Amino acid sequence: MLIRPEWRKIQDGYVSGCTRDVAVITLYGLKNCDTCRKALKALAAAGCEPAFVDIRVQADLAAKLPAWLAALGAGALVNTRSATWRALDERARVRVETNPMKLLAEHPTLIRRPVIESKQIVTAGWTPAVRDALQL
Repeated sequence: MLIRPEWRKIQDGYVSGCTRDVAVITLYGLKNCDTCRKALKALAAAGCEPAFVDIRVQADLAAKLPAWLAALGAGALVNTRSATWRALDERARVRVETNPMKLLAEHPTLIRRPVIESKQIVTAGWTPAVRDALQL
């Protein structure tokens, strides 16, 4: 995470000295994803610099997917509008219901982006509801 000079310290999971106290945020996405770039820009404008983790390269999906699926469910986490989803055959698509963790681990670009972790909040996508949950 990038720490701006005006941020004094991280205490109890919150960044102090920011424009307002915000939770330490990690954004999981793709560096060339327009939605992820919009989210990063909006978070920076709100006065925080989230840690960015590329889900194809850096993310430990085996550790993260169980928690994300428990918090959001497969329906919210799987991006059924993606080109990757459209390229899947029907047998692979059925795996969303039976074994979504394995499908998402095999095809990380199926994950709705960005996935944002903030203290005890996990969100997927960049919608008004997500921005409200993050108090942006």
